[in-house]
Amino acid sequence: MAQTTLSVRMDEAVKKQFDAFCADVGMNASVAINLFAKAVIRERRIPFEIAASDDPFYSEKNQARLKKSLEQLNAGKGTVHELIEAEDD
Repeated sequence: MAQTTLSVRMDEAVKKQFDAFCADVGMNASVAINLFAKAVIRERRIPFEIAASDDPFYSEKNQARLKKSLEQLNAGKGTVHELIEAEDD
């Protein structure tokens, strides 16, 4: 099978950590990237979950709390507060 080259740009620190990990498991970065590419082709998807950051605002618990608060506001059970601006120190 003919070989080709793939160039990838990444942060220098990430590359060092990636190279170190690969060495720890007995391979080099080229082998690891080839494994990744073959998994993508085989599974026809990225072989791991890609998700937004773990921002607690979007957690199920907080979303349920916000939904409940909105329902209370829509039912007229809310309290109106005046906006108070903080002074700079």
